Amino acid sequence: MEARLRLRLHLLLHVIVAVVVAAPGAATAGVVVGGRESAVLRLRELQWRSGSAGKITGRGRDAQAKHAEKIMTGQHKKEAAAAAAATTRTTSTVLELKHHSLAAISDHPAAQESYLRRLLAADETRANSLQLRNRAAFTQSGHAAAEVPLTSGIRFQTLNYVTTVSLGGASSRAANLTVIVDTGSDLTWVQCKPCSVCYAQRDPLFDPAGSASYAAVPCNASACAASLKAATGMPGSCSSGGGERCYYALAYGDGSFSRGVLATDTIALGAASLDAFVFGCGLSNRGLFGGTAGLMGLGRTELSLVSQTASRFGGVFSYCLPATTSGDAAGSLSLGSDTSSYRNTTPVSYTRMIADPAQPPFYFMNVTGASVGGAAVAAAGLGATNVLVDSGTVITRLAPSVYRAVRAEFTRQFSGRYPAAPPFSLLDTCYNLTGHDEVKVPLLTLRLEGGADMTVDAAGMMFMVRKDGSQVCLAMASLSFEDQTPIVGNYQQKNKRVVYDTLGSRLGFADEDCTYA
Repeated sequence: MEARLRLRLHLLLHVIVAVVVAAPGAATAGVVVGGRESAVLRLRELQWRSGSAGKITGRGRDAQAKHAEKIMTGQHKKEAAAAAAATTRTTSTVLELKHHSLAAISDHPAAQESYLRRLLAADETRANSLQLRNRAAFTQSGHAAAEVPLTSGIRFQTLNYVTTVSLGGASSRAANLTVIVDTGSDLTWVQCKPCSVCYAQRDPLFDPAGSASYAAVPCNASACAASLKAATGMPGSCSSGGGERCYYALAYGDGSFSRGVLATDTIALGAASLDAFVFGCGLSNRGLFGGTAGLMGLGRTELSLVSQTASRFGGVFSYCLPATTSGDAAGSLSLGSDTSSYRNTTPVSYTRMIADPAQPPFYFMNVTGASVGGAAVAAAGLGATNVLVDSGTVITRLAPSVYRAVRAEFTRQFSGRYPAAPPFSLLDTCYNLTGHDEVKVPLLTLRLEGGADMTVDAAGMMFMVRKDGSQVCLAMASLSFEDQTPIVGNYQQKNKRVVYDTLGSRLGFADEDCTYA
């Protein structure tokens, strides 16, 4: 009798849970409806939020360690404490990866719309620059782990994600610097004193004179020749004899650039400290970097942070990008193969990582198929090789045939319930969702070579232009030509654990709540 009663209570609890999940107005953000086909999305999660919480400028290493404790619990905290005590080897350390607030932007709808339009225009320039760099390239022939927080760069006037690093040795006045995390670049660089031409940044400029461990790379060093050419496309230059310091010149296809001295110094990523790290000390810099101090290069050549730390972290890194722009929400960047800090809710699904010698910095994979809301789509562009996975591009760009097929199926499933709204910038499929607190959206799943797949989170499907919901758009765009390189941008990577295993030549994807508030 008692066994039957327990069984009935157990079944009743399942019924109650199902009713709560399906109930209108319930807190159902990201709840999957009908397997991996669709999900309920709370529209307020798409809003570009204002406020100054979670400001990361000026954080010291102790403050970063305290924030790291919020990300880990139980055994993870013990491991982090042990790691912080280690002086030569770190098993786990934490930095933030965030979207920041619109504190400096007016709440007036027209002002925010203009702001977002500029950011999307910058992203379009970025995507186009990758295509230009690709074409230019074709004409030329048992490890430790570390975890650092990643945050949104919205407060720094960029839709990319940012983290904070410390530059300078322990005996020096280490500088905390906020940098864009970019898997499509190799050389890490920051703006330095004395800066001849620099854009405005929120952090103080890095002062080499204040670091006892700073040293310029000499011209006769290998990093100044072949390594720098592989990372930037140009070898280093010297003002005079071979013993003089090495100068780098890094130009992006969109007209952005950084020029300065190639140098080494101690870099701290949370509790992990790395000596003689090669970076660019930028004395002349211009471009689409917002108010950040520079850029962290996570590409594949010898000068990338991944390659420089391969002997320590095994050439493996992963990140989890938070969906919300709340200042208190942070994701993470993990260096190393230790998975103890992951909170993925699905197993990591791996596909082959493709290297293209003509485009050495980039991470490619093969997409063999796609579905929207569980319905398979057919397009000539599916099955094409070399789809770029890039943390520095925001909006995913699909081949025209693939985009048309995805848009048609999404529209078929979504449009009947909601009226259309005007296009916005590069986003051409928009809806008026005024009066709706949440909507059920079909999810895009990319089928990857080897049987893996990647399903876009509900928060990565829609882009909110107007806070009142009157203009919410499908957050994807079309390339201009079929033979251009498709790009999976960071907006569609939100709430994913994305794993880059450079030694194992594989890319992994898993679902994960990336908001560590």
